[in-house]
Amino acid sequence: MTQTTPPLNIVILGATGAVGTEVMKQLVQMPNVARITVLTRRPLTAVAHDKIAEHIVDVLDPTTYAHLLADHDTAICTLGVGAVSSVTKEEFLKVDRDAVIAFGTACKQANIKHFELLSSVGVDPKSRMFFLRSKGELEDALKALQFERLSLFHPSNIITPTNRYGFGQAIVLKLWPKLNPILIGPLRKYRGIRVETLGQAFALNTQHKGQGIEILEWDAFQSLTART
Repeated sequence: MTQTTPPLNIVILGATGAVGTEVMKQLVQMPNVARITVLTRRPLTAVAHDKIAEHIVDVLDPTTYAHLLADHDTAICTLGVGAVSSVTKEEFLKVDRDAVIAFGTACKQANIKHFELLSSVGVDPKSRMFFLRSKGELEDALKALQFERLSLFHPSNIITPTNRYGFGQAIVLKLWPKLNPILIGPLRKYRGIRVETLGQAFALNTQHKGQGIEILEWDAFQSLTART
């Protein structure tokens, strides 16, 4: 892949989440990122910059933001339900799958060439696990839109500086990093990834040309961020 030189206009859905915040921190520092359009349900407070144009929208209704998508090069979606166990399956699907498909469809209709998605390692539309099955269905729907470039980010557990979601996440944050050294070979993709590294990988991936469908896992995150 070669370095992208033209100015980039980027639209992001999910900028207020842990990963989205880190993506934003990286994007505003990139000289060739000219404009960042943030579509959000609540005001963005963690990142402020004159590159950012923020719009409060209904993420479940693309008619509230479709008019804002023109003249963007890349769309990034990190939208998702943080504490999956705190909502019903129907509520989860409405945000994590259906709203993202609607966003992707609107982006395709706006002629956006590159779409980046925060997904998950192990996704499979035929999985018995509800979470992985729903993510697989989402990816299939985005693939069917035939973006010129579709970047599917497949992290395992995301390691954040603080516990945002209770006891279950507390265990993950404490124990999962200790497992990384023994997750080798084909198990490397299950290594925990620091949220800062993942956000940086999202941003850096916009700086390189590519085409078709690409799946990025732990090794790809390390490769991207090692170049800086």
